[in-house]
Amino acid sequence: MYFSRIELDMRKRSTMKAISSPSLFHGAIESSFIGERNRRLWRIDKLGGYTYLLVLSEDKPDFLNFAKQFCSEKSECPWQTKSYDTLLDKIEDGTKWHFRLVANPTISKKTEKKSSERGKIYAHITPYYQKKWLLDRCENNGFMVREQDLYVTQSVWKRFYKNGNKLISFLSVTYEGMLSVTDSKKFKACLQDGIGRGKAYGMGLLTVVQRG
Repeated sequence: MYFSRIELDMRKRSTMKAISSPSLFHGAIESSFIGERNRRLWRIDKLGGYTYLLVLSEDKPDFLNFAKQFCSEKSECPWQTKSYDTLLDKIEDGTKWHFRLVANPTISKKTEKKSSERGKIYAHITPYYQKKWLLDRCENNGFMVREQDLYVTQSVWKRFYKNGNKLISFLSVTYEGMLSVTDSKKFKACLQDGIGRGKAYGMGLLTVVQRG
């Protein structure tokens, strides 16, 4: 596994357009890999006044063409790629980690008239149910978060047109806090597979930093 961080140039029109329409980033990311199109986890992060694209992938990327579109021309190599296995090797039961997750918390509801059909997807719009959505998924993903250690730091609607005519709309929620690993095998799978819906649009990537 590989983890990449690319500094974006927010002064470029192409970057601002992709920020507003995440499907553009999705296509550019997939084009940075040789071979078949496998869905990679990614998200946009801001740190110290800079904006970065984070990408987790099974194979090593080449972001040369991506950088021409979305990065500063003054930077010779605006991305860094490191082995993710180094972090995975540190995952053990009982270890504690600071985490950040941008996810799309939803619920599926069926109507009485159409109980046999697939339920309609609704976004969780209140902090209480947004937190509950993640807390309900902790055990199956091999970690535990105390409610007092979980924070929703941002909740924003994303609306854009895909392929020029299909409206995509979903709620992006940013979680931060502290977690403890309860099942290292499940937690490693969670880190690699992500959590929730909307992964093609920058949702689901869970990142961790070990507590000092």
